[in-house]
Amino acid sequence: MRMKQITKAITLALSVAVSSGIAVTANAQVTDKDIMNDATTTNDVVTYGMGLSGQRYSPLSKVNAETVQDLRPVWAFSFGGEKQRGQESQPMVKDGVMYVTGSYSRVYAIDTTTGEELWQYEARLPDGIMPCCDVINRGVALYDDLVIFGTLDAKLVALDAKTGKTRWSKKVENYKAGYAITSAPIVVRGKVITGISGGEFGIVGSVYAYDAKTGAKVWQRPTVEGHMGYKWVDGKKIETGISGGEAGKTWPAELWKSGGAATWLGGTYDADTDSLFFGTGNPAPWNSHMRPGDNLFSSSRVAIDPDDGSIKWHFQTTPHDGWDYDGVNELISFEYDQAGKTVKAAATADRNGFFYVLNRENGDFIRGFPFVDEVNWASGLDKNGRPIYNDENRPGNPSDASDGKQGKQVVARPSFLGGKNWMPMAFSPDTGYFYVPSNEWEMDIWNEPTAYKQGAAYLGAGFTIKSVQDDHIGVLRAIDPKTGEEVWRQNNFAPLWGGVMTTAGGLVWTGNPEGYLMAFDAKSGEKLYEFNTGSGIVGTPITWDQDGEQFISVVSGWGGAVPLWGGEVAKRVKNLNQGGTVWTFKLPKRYEKSNLAKN
Repeated sequence: MRMKQITKAITLALSVAVSSGIAVTANAQVTDKDIMNDATTTNDVVTYGMGLSGQRYSPLSKVNAETVQDLRPVWAFSFGGEKQRGQESQPMVKDGVMYVTGSYSRVYAIDTTTGEELWQYEARLPDGIMPCCDVINRGVALYDDLVIFGTLDAKLVALDAKTGKTRWSKKVENYKAGYAITSAPIVVRGKVITGISGGEFGIVGSVYAYDAKTGAKVWQRPTVEGHMGYKWVDGKKIETGISGGEAGKTWPAELWKSGGAATWLGGTYDADTDSLFFGTGNPAPWNSHMRPGDNLFSSSRVAIDPDDGSIKWHFQTTPHDGWDYDGVNELISFEYDQAGKTVKAAATADRNGFFYVLNRENGDFIRGFPFVDEVNWASGLDKNGRPIYNDENRPGNPSDASDGKQGKQVVARPSFLGGKNWMPMAFSPDTGYFYVPSNEWEMDIWNEPTAYKQGAAYLGAGFTIKSVQDDHIGVLRAIDPKTGEEVWRQNNFAPLWGGVMTTAGGLVWTGNPEGYLMAFDAKSGEKLYEFNTGSGIVGTPITWDQDGEQFISVVSGWGGAVPLWGGEVAKRVKNLNQGGTVWTFKLPKRYEKSNLAKN
């Protein structure tokens, strides 16, 4: 579609909506039932993940392989100003209003019919914030008449959904120590639950629960072994036990006190087992020779009781992590049939290059396999899912060097930015496949001496990320979790850094840094649609129905960790433009207002 046609389409949609006097529906309250049913209802999106399990699947089917070519933009909303950095947000929609975050801890409410701004909130961030990987925010949580989100200075803020005015604000942690919040919170039974960022500064990871209506703290569960958990009853702080049951059992000396394991991506929830699933980041520091042992609960998935924060089970993907292979990637509940029995499973695609299928009831390992073209730091997984290390590909100990300044440099694949990073994958119950945004790259990495100092970078490593193919880094993959088969793939020149959505229309949606929103056939992988948004897409698409029509939205705005940490890879994307725009699409009016959802 030519630019003149695009402009005409957007202008026409705006003029028709405004001239017809369309008004925004009064905001109705978001209930626990709305949240629990979000994956199956289609007239709104009220959870991060389009359902608490995070499958990012919609039963809407009007936009499908036969109709997608007619999809067109109906409005585009600019975040405005000069604060256009990485835009990793997933929008929410409720009663004709979209709630979306922008970089630098901003929130916008937008009329979904006209694309007009209803209100804007901008956090007053202090000068000393220390975000590791760009000033991004991934989205809000909705509950009652509140819009709740985390800020780069480690606060939770609840806004009035109608006015954008602050209703409550709580300091979660001290930003001066390196803490921040970039993840979207989730709400389970009236509690807003969030993770925390800051693993590169030697913070202590935790999961936190607050009363969504009042902001009162309910519980806190540290994710580094040896730290005490707490709950609050009638305003009284009560100890709920040490994480792991013993201080420093899998850590040497005092390093567990600054152990990292940040929960920076947030979590999912499984109603069948009444469990929160959170991933944990790298142990601190990166130099693994300083901290022999498994370093629990770093680089793991943990199942947490939403009522009191107790850990039910854990599964560690990279024990004694020496490559920054954070285990934060989303753990998605799904089911499949095996020999006539239903298996209650959960799956995750890890930064370390392996895809894991777990029993979500107890965390037991079912199967695992590489999902990228090459993994060289481990030769495989044992029967319990533990990696079989290639010791020659662990960065060397600096103390072995003659001058004690730098350990042996190795080439590790994938790079620390991962076979898959934060960008969420999607699962289709129609095909049984996971659709995984992944990357093919490697790194030179070496260790250096370091010491912990509050608020200072705590790495003990150096690195350079390199591409391994001339024609692509990013790969969108369809993966069968029952067999480990790569069913299809689509290569992309630049790294993929945006999330994925799939629908009953048989489509898989994602965006790329080159700026294209794309739709692929879910079974074959054939590209069926693309639209250039003018800036790289590192957000996650959503879809909903309104007045009998199916809408699709995505946030466009290049940034995130790749241009900051990407080494030689960053040169490949250095000319991409930054931006900040919500693009919204639908089919022309001639399509009937029926058969929106798959029967």
